[in-house]
Amino acid sequence: MSEQAAKPCGKRVYFESYGCASNRFDLEVMLALLLEAGFVVTDDAEAADILLINTCAVKTPTESRMLERIRKLSLLGKPLIIAGCLPKINLPAVRKVTKGRAVMLDPYSVHRILEAVEHAETHKGERIIFSEKPTVKLAQPKIRTNKIVEIVQIAEGCTGACAYCCVRFARGKLFSYPKSLILERIKRAVSEGVREVWITSQDSGAYGMDIGTNLAELLREIVEIDGEFFVRVGMMNPKNAMRILNPLIEAYKDRKIFKFLHIPLQSGDNEVLRLMNRPYTVEDFMEIVNSFRREIPQITIATDIICGFPGESREAFERTLKVLEEIKPDVVNVSKFFPRPGTPAKRMRQVPYEEVKARSRAGSKLALKLSLERNRLWVGWEGRILIDEKGTGDSWIGRNFAYKPVVVRGEGGDLLGKFLRVRVVEAHETYLEAEVLDRYGD
Repeated sequence: MSEQAAKPCGKRVYFESYGCASNRFDLEVMLALLLEAGFVVTDDAEAADILLINTCAVKTPTESRMLERIRKLSLLGKPLIIAGCLPKINLPAVRKVTKGRAVMLDPYSVHRILEAVEHAETHKGERIIFSEKPTVKLAQPKIRTNKIVEIVQIAEGCTGACAYCCVRFARGKLFSYPKSLILERIKRAVSEGVREVWITSQDSGAYGMDIGTNLAELLREIVEIDGEFFVRVGMMNPKNAMRILNPLIEAYKDRKIFKFLHIPLQSGDNEVLRLMNRPYTVEDFMEIVNSFRREIPQITIATDIICGFPGESREAFERTLKVLEEIKPDVVNVSKFFPRPGTPAKRMRQVPYEEVKARSRAGSKLALKLSLERNRLWVGWEGRILIDEKGTGDSWIGRNFAYKPVVVRGEGGDLLGKFLRVRVVEAHETYLEAEVLDRYGD
C-alpha cells in the first residue's frame, strides 16, 4: 500500500460501470488506485463525495443511456468523473450534458484517476484528461470486483478499421502488453485464490502481432502456471483467428482453457462484409467454426451479427440467417445497425429503420431458437461446474468446461469459487438448470 493508503482520506466514491470486459478491467485499475489513496466505496450516490461513471458508447442506444445517467448524476452537484469510451467518441454530447462541470478520462488515462479526482474536488470546472499514448495498465494496481475472477487485459486497441466501429477512436491501434507481465499477473491472481481468468482485449486474436508473438503462444504458457484455474478467451476477429488457426486449436485443447470461442460473423454475405471493411469471407468464418468443432466437438460457439448495415439487402440478410441455421451457434449477439460518429458507415445510404427493426426481430427469434436447441443437447450431462456468480434468490450460477451457464438452487452457504458435480435436468434459452450430485469444496 502507498503512503496515501497509510493516511486514509475517508472520502466516499460512488461508481457505475458499463460495457465490455476491458472496461471492467479499467474500472478495477481506477478503484484500486482510489482505495490505495484512502477512498472508500459507497453504493449511495447522494452520500458520496466523488461520482465516477465508466462509460460505454459502442451503440447509439448505449450512448443515449450513458448521457441520461450522466445528466442525473450531474444533478447531484458533486465532483463528477466520466471515464470509458464515450468522452473520446462523442465529447460534444458529453459536454452538452455536463455543462462544463466534469472531468473526463479516456481509456489511455485510467492511471490518472487521482489527478482527475483532485481537479474535480478543487476546481469544480471542466477538465479533459486524454493521453496520447497507451500505458501498460498491467503494471498498475488492480482490485477484483469478483473475488474468483481475474480480468487480464492483454492488449489495448486493435488492427482493424471496421466501417461501423467507433471504439477504435477511443482504444486506438494495437498495443500488446509484454507476455511476462501477463503471466506474472495470472500467477499472482491464482496464488490469491482466483479460479477463472478472463483474457480480454478488443481483438484477442491480434495479440502479439506488434511484439513478435501470438495468442496461441501466450495460452500455451498460461496453462503451464501451477494451480486449479480456467481461462476464458475473449472475442477474436476471424481474420486473426485464421492466421493462427491450427496452433490456436491445439492450445484450446488444454483442460485449463474453457471450450468457448467468441468469433463474430457480423454478416453472412461477402459483399456486406466488404462494405463493413471486415477482411475475411463467410467461408473463412465457416472454416474456423468447423475446424474447432471437428477437434473439440462440444465447444461453445458465440457469434455476433449486425442487422441493417448500409447496403445490406433483404437477400443478404437472409443469407446471414442461413449461415446461422447451418452452423447453429450456441450464442448469437444480435445488434441493430446504428450510425456512429466519425465512422464511414455513417456516410453511407441507410436502411430504413423499420426494416432494421424487422431484421433484428427475425435475428433475435432465430438466435433464441438455436440457443435452446444447442442447450437441449446438454440435458442429462453430468460433470463438474465452477460457481462464479450469485444468482437471484437461493440460486448460484456455475460454468462447465464449455463455459455453459449452469444454475443450481437451494444450496446453502457461500458457493462462490466452489466446484460442484451436477446433472443437467432442464435446458432454457440462455442457461442450463442442474441438480447437485456432490460438493467438491476447494
